[in-house]
Amino acid sequence: MKNNQRARGPVTRRRGWHILEAPQDPNVARENRRKRSTEPRRRAWHILEAPTGEQPAPEAGAEHGPALPDDTTVNFVLDLALRIGEVQMASGAGASDVTATIIALTSALGLPHCEVDVIFTSITVTCHRGTDMAPVSALRVVRSRSLDYTRLSETEMLVQQITRGNVGAEEAYASLHRITTAPHPYPRWVATLAWGGMAFFITLLLGGGLDIAAGALVISALVDRLGRQLNKYALPFFFQQVVGGLVATGLATLIVETGMVSTRFSTLVAAAAITVLLSGLSTVSAVQDAITGYNVTAAGRTMETALMSAGLITGVALALNISKALGFTQVEPELPAQTALGLPVVIVAGAGTAACFALGSYSMLRPMLVAAAAGAIGAGVYGALVLASFDPITSSAVAATLVGFCGGVLSRRLRVTPLVVAVSGITPLLPGLSTYRGLYELATQGNGNVSTLMKAVAIGLALAAGVVLGEYLAQPVRSGLGRLERKLAGPRMAGPLRPSGRRLE
Repeated sequence: MKNNQRARGPVTRRRGWHILEAPQDPNVARENRRKRSTEPRRRAWHILEAPTGEQPAPEAGAEHGPALPDDTTVNFVLDLALRIGEVQMASGAGASDVTATIIALTSALGLPHCEVDVIFTSITVTCHRGTDMAPVSALRVVRSRSLDYTRLSETEMLVQQITRGNVGAEEAYASLHRITTAPHPYPRWVATLAWGGMAFFITLLLGGGLDIAAGALVISALVDRLGRQLNKYALPFFFQQVVGGLVATGLATLIVETGMVSTRFSTLVAAAAITVLLSGLSTVSAVQDAITGYNVTAAGRTMETALMSAGLITGVALALNISKALGFTQVEPELPAQTALGLPVVIVAGAGTAACFALGSYSMLRPMLVAAAAGAIGAGVYGALVLASFDPITSSAVAATLVGFCGGVLSRRLRVTPLVVAVSGITPLLPGLSTYRGLYELATQGNGNVSTLMKAVAIGLALAAGVVLGEYLAQPVRSGLGRLERKLAGPRMAGPLRPSGRRLE
């Protein structure tokens, strides 16, 4: 066997994709080896991939594959991708969205073999460069979280330009620096009025009059300004939630004691304030991460949501206990009765609530209008189902699913991030009144009954899961994107749909 191989002449093995060459003259083979020894050693990217069937023939002049990027280029691209991922994580995007975005960016900028690990507080990316060069890893910690949907939307547009090949790495880095260092598009007092306006429309949604709604606007605006002042002293958000719940409920109770307003004032104003304070929590992202398999990030988001909710519950319960100890009048909260005549008011109030939330989160005009439409759809469907004698949990789930479906189909066509539509659209349906009623029962009756609070938790989970399900159901409707979405492991609410600027088949 060995003699037969020597008779056939030497065999030249090439690396990467290439198969064994046919036998050739020994002198020619020796000359080829001499020429190759003077060339720089390069290893094809594709050595990292397992061979699957017959490989394509190599192009002329590319026997050794593309040149590998140096450490400076790799570090620059990874830093750009990590910074974009940080903006998404800070704005509440899901871990699957951040992962797909980073992979799309690195692939479009010449690093096709990268692994991404996203957890709640950090993002890690590793670039593999074959067996001849060491991998390069980079990590970035997500230290702060804030709702600025204009910054998120501009970052999304930048990602689209990069993946389409219209923007290079250096230009993209400069654009990202401009986006992240730019001030908010509106003054802070506009956001304060927006949060107050959100409480105004929630009060109308709960059946209150214009006078009670105006009181809710003023109190929620005061709570927002107080939170801003406490934030300047770096007070943890848990205690900010405690102060917010305490001040909102306490002020409403004091105003009722003056006799200038009806006894329903305290109930509706406290419920509206609780809804405003609950609206900024990342419940949707936590459920999305759990469904798409990012359990560590889902656990972190869930813990944050639970802690912030516990702070709010503590503040409200403390205010109720203080008012009970002082002998103030307390009225048991009651869920409003839905009527067919009140359904138009519910729809208008839902649209106003969603639009105010988008404005308070610094959205521009187009996302604000889309969010208002989503809020109107969600509130209208919820009200109609309640009129049809469906329970609140089922009604919330169906309404949120429709919001997620409509947002998934239309938002990208309208160049709006689906996350903005999803979070804003379910805001009118948040269980603020149910939460307040459960706390009232615990504080005044003291019988340990937590069924009402558990019902509020179930409504919140139904809203988040419904939005994610609606986005998932919208995938086959979007022309040509169903198969791609399945490759990206679940529903997408942020980031590019095409990972490398070309259509996946």
